[in-house]
Amino acid sequence: MEQAKVILLKFIVSLIAFSIGLDLFFDATLADIISFSVTATAVSYILADRILLPRIGNINTLMAEFILMYTIVWIFGAILLHGYLQIAWGSAISAIIISAAEIYVHRYLLKHMPERKREIRHQGATPKLRFVTEFAEDDDPSGKK
Repeated sequence: MEQAKVILLKFIVSLIAFSIGLDLFFDATLADIISFSVTATAVSYILADRILLPRIGNINTLMAEFILMYTIVWIFGAILLHGYLQIAWGSAISAIIISAAEIYVHRYLLKHMPERKREIRHQGATPKLRFVTEFAEDDDPSGKK
């Protein structure tokens, strides 16, 4: 039930953001706005909230989600709506609105879903890529010290 609330909230935010971002610059139809919202909600929930949020944290997930929303609107806008400069502004406005709302969605997810396993992050090192560095003295090839 908690997941359904989150998905519904993300969908409503996407509808509002795409209505503002796409209707402000071009005549996007209701079908375009709904299709953008469904695609953005599904991709964002699966990729950002289920995969990235537990692994890389809130701030990094917000940055990744901003880039994700911007590229989704840019790609689908280039296909459905014609006008590259307008698509750039519409996708930027939509991504900003969605990222602002995602702050509260991520707080809700981190607070109300304790069954999610959060990986422990070590400062400065990635847990799966631990490398050992060896230090040794090198011989001077000229024979001088």
